[in-house]
Amino acid sequence: MAYINGNLALQPKRKPQEQVTVRETKRLVRKRKSLPVQEKLLYLFTVLMCVIVAGVIIFRYAQIYDMNLQIKKMNTEYGTMNVEIEDLKRQVQQLSDPERIRQMAETQGMVSSLDNGITIRKDDNETKTAMGN
Repeated sequence: MAYINGNLALQPKRKPQEQVTVRETKRLVRKRKSLPVQEKLLYLFTVLMCVIVAGVIIFRYAQIYDMNLQIKKMNTEYGTMNVEIEDLKRQVQQLSDPERIRQMAETQGMVSSLDNGITIRKDDNETKTAMGN
């Protein structure tokens, strides 16, 4: 048996008549018509409306975010104010203690007498009565 399939040198030569022929085919190319002006305007108006609606929605979300931020800020301020109010109430309670008031009056030169009220000594000679009956 002859060695046929393995070596190119042993392959049979092609006949010159077997040339590849190219067929020319004609196709009809149809040019698409462009969109009418009214339809273009309709599409433009639709896209424009979608953009406006999206812009309004985004704007509202930005406002909601800003309001939430302000609410958080006010809540923190409210908390700090409550702490300050409690501190001031404690100070009022301490300062309105009758024993403390009596001691402060005595250090400033006021003398308490139950009959006449509180007498104040300004100078050695002059005395004034506060809350006299």
